[in-house]
Amino acid sequence: MPKKKIMKCIDGNHAATHSSYALTEVAAIYPITPSSNMGENADEWSAYGRKNIFGEQVIVTELQSEGGASGAVHGSLSAGALTTSYTASQGLLLMIPNLYKMAGELLPCVLHVSARAVAAHALSIFGDHSDVMACRQTGAGMIASCSVQESLDLGLATHIAAIRSSLPFIHFFDGFRTSHEIAKVEMIDYEDIKKIAPYDEIREFKEKAMNPDRPVFKGTAQNPDIFFQAKEASNSYYDRAPMIVEEAFERVHSITGRKYHLFDYYGHAEAERVIIAMGSGCETIEETINYLLDKGEKVGLIKVRLYRPFSAKHFMRALPASVKSIAVLDRTKEPGSEGEPLYKDVSTLLYERKENILVVGGRYGLSSKEFTPGMVKAVFDNLKAREPKNFFTVGIEDDVTFTSLKYEALDTVPQGTVQCKLYGLGSDGTVGASKNAIKIIGEETEMFAQGYFSYDSKKSGGITVSHLRFGKEKIQSPYLITDADYVACHNQAYVFQYDLAKNLKKDGTFVLNTVWSEQELESHLPASLKKDIARRNGKVYIIDAVKIADGLGLGQRINMIMLTVFFKLANVIPFEDAVKDLKKANEESYGRKGKEVVDMNNAAIDAAAAGLKEYKYDCESWLHAEIKEIDIKKVHEPYTDEAEKIMVEDIVSTIARLNGDDLPVSTFAYEDRGMLPGPDGSFPTATCRFEKRGVAIKLPKWIAENCIQCNKCAYVCPHASIRPML
Repeated sequence: MPKKKIMKCIDGNHAATHSSYALTEVAAIYPITPSSNMGENADEWSAYGRKNIFGEQVIVTELQSEGGASGAVHGSLSAGALTTSYTASQGLLLMIPNLYKMAGELLPCVLHVSARAVAAHALSIFGDHSDVMACRQTGAGMIASCSVQESLDLGLATHIAAIRSSLPFIHFFDGFRTSHEIAKVEMIDYEDIKKIAPYDEIREFKEKAMNPDRPVFKGTAQNPDIFFQAKEASNSYYDRAPMIVEEAFERVHSITGRKYHLFDYYGHAEAERVIIAMGSGCETIEETINYLLDKGEKVGLIKVRLYRPFSAKHFMRALPASVKSIAVLDRTKEPGSEGEPLYKDVSTLLYERKENILVVGGRYGLSSKEFTPGMVKAVFDNLKAREPKNFFTVGIEDDVTFTSLKYEALDTVPQGTVQCKLYGLGSDGTVGASKNAIKIIGEETEMFAQGYFSYDSKKSGGITVSHLRFGKEKIQSPYLITDADYVACHNQAYVFQYDLAKNLKKDGTFVLNTVWSEQELESHLPASLKKDIARRNGKVYIIDAVKIADGLGLGQRINMIMLTVFFKLANVIPFEDAVKDLKKANEESYGRKGKEVVDMNNAAIDAAAAGLKEYKYDCESWLHAEIKEIDIKKVHEPYTDEAEKIMVEDIVSTIARLNGDDLPVSTFAYEDRGMLPGPDGSFPTATCRFEKRGVAIKLPKWIAENCIQCNKCAYVCPHASIRPML
């Protein structure tokens, strides 16, 4: 009798850790965003007694730096323990010296990397491939995953391949875009992993470990007479590695039914235009190809799974014979080179084989920049041109060196998919509520679910935007929502700051958590927001979640109230079922804190449904609402010069309204700098005085007759709105 599938809603970091924990004995960790959750998961599971497939708790140790962690990995492997680490960005770069050693000494380690931008002109905590590309010369194998499901499957395959090939491997997936995306995946049971584990090779590895009974001399210094020859002696290990990886994929297929190859082709059987890429962008490309195939286009995609060692034989096997032109997409920038790494690998390979195929290369998605179906279509359209642009960029407007491709929005999300955007204040519980929604819908129904959370770098107190999708078809949309059926604003102050309804679909639902009455809403709501809602014929609902939470003793935690509102209005599952699931989740989440806490949260569910009101607005008056220009001089002191005016009105205000994607390259290329951004990454100082956030739910009030002039109010006020005077 076939085993029942275990479906869970988890993120990419969780998926990779689940697989790595099974075949790991020691994990040496040091946290760095966005990989931290992997080390934290392993540490927590070990602390609670979770066993790997050998019946042991994994020994998890946090070192004092990534360099220390990789040194511990090297030492642990030398002593014969199956060892793992998790890292990203500069953390991975600090591991490079030890990666060279592990490769040179043929030690089978796996580093799981949530690939992230390396700080250059500026720091970025978001995802691209610049960190893993810095490791190409180390001798480590590299396997790329495109989705949360693949992080689980290929993470397991990477461990098997590393052990069987005696080589260190980097298993990487896109930071944040995959590492923090929550998706519904099919889990792999550890009992099944036991069936495919490479026990013979594990035994051989342990027999080679450092042992006083079998002493060997390692870490020697070699002179020019023998170093070169000794370096070449390991060639056979790399020659057979691709076949070992293919066999590892086959082992995973035997227990999951999911098939992977070193290079997977998707698209028209006789495609003339093909994109080659790796990472989460492949999901977007595949979704776009489905749309273009219906339009009669002969297009395709090659997903690179095994990037190092690069197997020419397997690549050519995947490439359709009909191909006339290829676009190679790299999620990294190598300044000064004649093309990025994957582009050069493909170009060299085809040149050596004298293939008459046009190859162009392009950059996309740096620092988690959006990569959408419209951009994919622009890449395919570029290949149609008489002289396709080479060394292009897509997703930005380059008005300085003119590398960019023009693109238009394209909706390829499967019909029937419900898309929701929730604007929350960091630490108000919106993200937690969104994750609960995904779990309830994804795990309690047959529907697919996806969640991605766009965080402000201010973290607590900053803005968070939750992007949720639910549907009956598989979701392959690793990009932000631009056509939302449901938009909710959990903080009233945001109506003055952001274009909340610009992504609302026609006849969509807009929800506002507000202290305003219906009369106050009519007079206070900005004209621009009224126009956006009216143009889309949106339905408007209001609720005072803060008042409800306060009355129930929940403070500012409005997440349960707004989650109930979501289930009431989004029409994803029947509301009665949602209420039962929510109350069951309350028992599981808060039961250990006592009945009183559970009852408070259950009361919040009931009060939310009762406190929700639909606001019937006059569509005609909202369509013609008069937009009043804000006198910027009343907001702050007058500008000192023209440059400061440009900085505030064209740059700071655009970024503050979450429209920074609209700024072209020239915005950051002012040579004279001063009050303007320069090409070296420099920014003027003190620009925060031009950004009035105004996100507080409550404001302090000074009561003169109670004041003893202790000054503590000014000390504790988080908004600096109480200022002491001598």
